[in-house]
Amino acid sequence: MEERIFMWRSFRIKLVVTMVIFAAVIAFVIATINHKRISDQAIQNNAFQLESIEATVEYSLNTIDKAYYYFDNDVAEKMKANTREMLELYENNPAVDTWDIQNLKKKYEMDVYFINPDNVISHSSNENDIGMDFNECCGKLAKILDTRREAGAFYHDGMDIAQATGEITKYSYMATPDKEYIIELSYSLQEGDIFKDFNFLTVTHDLEKSYPSINEINILNLGGLALGDPAEESKLSPERRAAFEETLAEGETTEVRTLNDKGEAVIYHYVPYDSGYDFGSTQNKVVEIAYNEQELESILKGHKESFILQLAFILVITIIIALIISKWVSRPMYMAFHDSLTGLRNRAAFEEDLDGVLCESEGETGLLMIDLDHFKSVNDLFGHADGDELLKNMATSIQSTIHSEGRLID
Repeated sequence: MEERIFMWRSFRIKLVVTMVIFAAVIAFVIATINHKRISDQAIQNNAFQLESIEATVEYSLNTIDKAYYYFDNDVAEKMKANTREMLELYENNPAVDTWDIQNLKKKYEMDVYFINPDNVISHSSNENDIGMDFNECCGKLAKILDTRREAGAFYHDGMDIAQATGEITKYSYMATPDKEYIIELSYSLQEGDIFKDFNFLTVTHDLEKSYPSINEINILNLGGLALGDPAEESKLSPERRAAFEETLAEGETTEVRTLNDKGEAVIYHYVPYDSGYDFGSTQNKVVEIAYNEQELESILKGHKESFILQLAFILVITIIIALIISKWVSRPMYMAFHDSLTGLRNRAAFEEDLDGVLCESEGETGLLMIDLDHFKSVNDLFGHADGDELLKNMATSIQSTIHSEGRLID
């Protein structure tokens, strides 16, 4: 009796374990797929957010460029007229040292610069800029100045910056007939109505405040200086410089991951901007978006914790259900393949086992049949109870003597 109970319980345990493993695998697969789907969605949302910020900044730049193109031609014409007037003064008196440049600044309401053949500012209404060497600070601009000096024509650019202050400024250039100087004029755009109405710096600041993942947004000019910031405060690190130059040269978006001053991981995202309304040296700019993934990592961490809790909950429920189901079906399933009296496997099990053995065996298979003679006499003389006891004892005895790989069938 105890042997049969043990065998039945063993079968029930195997059934529970099988059901739990099967359900756990299915639950794990479903939970994993769901977790990956949610994680991918979070990553896609983060990428979409970055694309939306890109589009907003580019739209803001394009809008102000268009406004200057259609409504601010007077500034360029005024700069051209002032430059030609200065060229007439130069023809009459090429000794610039004797000029009253401060008086010219008041007259034109523009800063005045003279750039010598070495691309160094030799004279200026802004004394702090005297001695600035474009070959050292602004190699790309120095090459442009050489080209413009040789051409001798009047050139005016779009939005650029005053390096000392970061103020948004418009510049014009024209060489003297003897190529001794380039006359440069600068005009602040930040005080004008157009800039006030279409201030892209306000847009970038608002975006920085609206999105916790955004550290800063900068509009970089040809030299990699941020519009609105003094040159000393907007110098790029070597890693950022390399990514900026690649974006400027290839016209493709690039990214670089580095650490900020606080040791935090920051991704610098560079997007090329090519103005359709500014045809000077300021036509090409780069939008720099510095962002972090702390919010994304927090979301992914929350999803991971949810995934673990969900999986644990499913496993607990699975085990409980498996125990209940095994209690209901293990006994009938066990009895379908075992004799109710002896607990030995029955004929149905025998046929299944025999098919399996014959398929697996590469050699000979032994089959031993044992018959119990005069069993009817035992039942007649001693009763069915003693007959049943004889069968159980006989089954136990044979079971204990057969080889470990042998199989006993009732």
